[in-house]
Amino acid sequence: MDRVIAEFYFFGQEWIITPWKLVGYVGVGLFTARWIVQVAASHSRGKSHFPRLFWYLSLAGSLLLLCYFTFGRNDSVGILSNLFPACIAGYNLMLEGRHARRNAGGPMAPAPRDGPG
Repeated sequence: MDRVIAEFYFFGQEWIITPWKLVGYVGVGLFTARWIVQVAASHSRGKSHFPRLFWYLSLAGSLLLLCYFTFGRNDSVGILSNLFPACIAGYNLMLEGRHARRNAGGPMAPAPRDGPG
């Protein structure tokens, strides 16, 4: 995955593209696209809103970046900076799933809690 698949100069800077860098670029693209989704959803509702797609893009982007920083770069700073967002996105998707099951009244829906929370 470290073989050079493209090499070019841009503004006097050499750019070397490897398959691992493509994984990183796609991860960054997905992680960035989540904000476009969030802004569009908020604009259409007229208030701040984080749709489920936001969390899917967050999780996918974080996981790709974790792969890139773990296997492609062995960079602990990159790993730590993407581990937390991946956990948060996964947690929010789990909450969304619970909420959807509870509203649908499915057999896996947990009983509502008493009290605040």
